[in-house]
Amino acid sequence: MNQEKLAKLQAQVRIGGKGTARRKKKVVHKTATADDKKLQGSLKKLAVNNIAGIEEVNMIKDDGTVIHFNNPKVQASLSANTFAITGHAETKQLTEMLPGILSQLGADSLTNLRKLAEQFPRQFEVTERNKCSEQQQRLP
Repeated sequence: MNQEKLAKLQAQVRIGGKGTARRKKKVVHKTATADDKKLQGSLKKLAVNNIAGIEEVNMIKDDGTVIHFNNPKVQASLSANTFAITGHAETKQLTEMLPGILSQLGADSLTNLRKLAEQFPRQFEVTERNKCSEQQQRLP
């Protein structure tokens, strides 16, 4: 093997300057699967049961966003008062979910939705005014 290449490789492994020890081993970072296994182990200790037949889960936040799970795995332990929802989650705006989510909204969310509906026509009018003024400025 070429001595120059070998010297370069040895220099890359050295942590400090000349005369310091080389690093012992490469640091391996844990993946999310290890955390998931620990979580499943903890849930198993709580004796959770799978709940079948749940097609979607929507968690509505105060700021008008929705955490949407499509076909989640839902587990529950009533004795420990614990519910676990796992699966692919998407964060969406409440307005994107509107037609299908109306039956799931509570009184608080409905009042927020009314406020959004009142603001929408005002925003539409402002954008139309801006478009008209831009068109008038373009005319010679």
